[in-house]
Amino acid sequence: MAEVLAIIPARGGSKSIPRKNIKPFAGHPLIAYSIAAALQAEKVSRVIVSTDDAEIASVAREYGAEIPFRRPAELAQDSTPDLPVFKHALAWLEEHENYRPDLVVQLRPTTPVRPPNLIDSAIDLMLEHPEADSVRGVVPSGQNPYKMWRITEDGRLAPLLEPPNGIKEPYNAPRQQLPPTYWQTGHIDVIRPRVFAQNSMSGKIILPVVLDPIYTVDLDTPLDWMWAEWLVQNVEIPMVWPGRKPRPMPARIKLVALDFDGTLTDNRVWVDEQGREAVAANRGDGFGIEMLKAAGIQVVIISRETNPVVAARAKKLGVPVFQRVADKATLIRSLLAEYHIPPEEAVFVGNDINDVPAFAEVGWAVVVGDAHPEAKRAADWVLSSAGGHGAIRELADLLLKRLKSA
Repeated sequence: MAEVLAIIPARGGSKSIPRKNIKPFAGHPLIAYSIAAALQAEKVSRVIVSTDDAEIASVAREYGAEIPFRRPAELAQDSTPDLPVFKHALAWLEEHENYRPDLVVQLRPTTPVRPPNLIDSAIDLMLEHPEADSVRGVVPSGQNPYKMWRITEDGRLAPLLEPPNGIKEPYNAPRQQLPPTYWQTGHIDVIRPRVFAQNSMSGKIILPVVLDPIYTVDLDTPLDWMWAEWLVQNVEIPMVWPGRKPRPMPARIKLVALDFDGTLTDNRVWVDEQGREAVAANRGDGFGIEMLKAAGIQVVIISRETNPVVAARAKKLGVPVFQRVADKATLIRSLLAEYHIPPEEAVFVGNDINDVPAFAEVGWAVVVGDAHPEAKRAADWVLSSAGGHGAIRELADLLLKRLKSA
């Protein structure tokens, strides 16, 4: 069986979208989608992230990738091409581990929407064609280059390409008469290591894997990001997800159940010499709860511990509180029955692994931005804000926007 190494290049210095590679995309850090695609592929032997950034490295490990080395800073500049990055990775692995793969797969984090069988299909294509130097993912081009122009030095229009055989003026011809053309994407490249020694990322014999245009998602600008998130949340596209495929936000919401520590607080506690405890709460979260209640949504707080500070905060917010709850899933089932609310119209918000069993009891499971990695993988949505720092206000805005559009 061929030894196949997947390399995901992810530097830390993105300019167009700051911290792009670990920015939450539809509930998970962007890089998690490429890691998941590689891990779920049957023919990939090993998954490595090449990064210069400690935070990216930490997130990548959480989602199952290896970080055997840190990429040198000089190979993580805006102008750094792919070739020296891949040469560095292969040289390091050979020198330190005596590791030499038969094939190398490149997966760019900025192209997160991939068909489930894409990687294995591309690897199979390479294995079936030993003469090929590489395989590259492409989609039918949205604009045919035979209808494209350049402007000459004297200010005139000139065709970008020479006319194809039999068509004198392709720029005036019907689109259907022109040769089909394709646009390369960042979904996948499969490369034989010998190609890198030739100072190339693709070699001369390149085979195509043609994807459906619906997968044409490349995140370079904030507008790209907004469109792509809307697409994956609102259109049923078969794609690889990190963990379980998230459920969509419910169209109707009648109950929001909130964990307390680490969700309505930042998980810290102050203890004085008498053993009295204090926590910090966010006024924005309080206003978010007020807005949810005004919209007719029942809000409750559930806490694993019994503490006067929890009761005091719940009283201030005017919401019911349930303390000393070890089994949150059972309590939620009981509350749904008591309030006559269907599970699909309920939302639960947590932050840690003890919250995960409750996720299956509601229609939408949400975690705060600094939740435990296992809780993030089990949730339907990961908020951008950390617990105690406006996460519930962020949630309120999401839910109320959804209710207005329903």
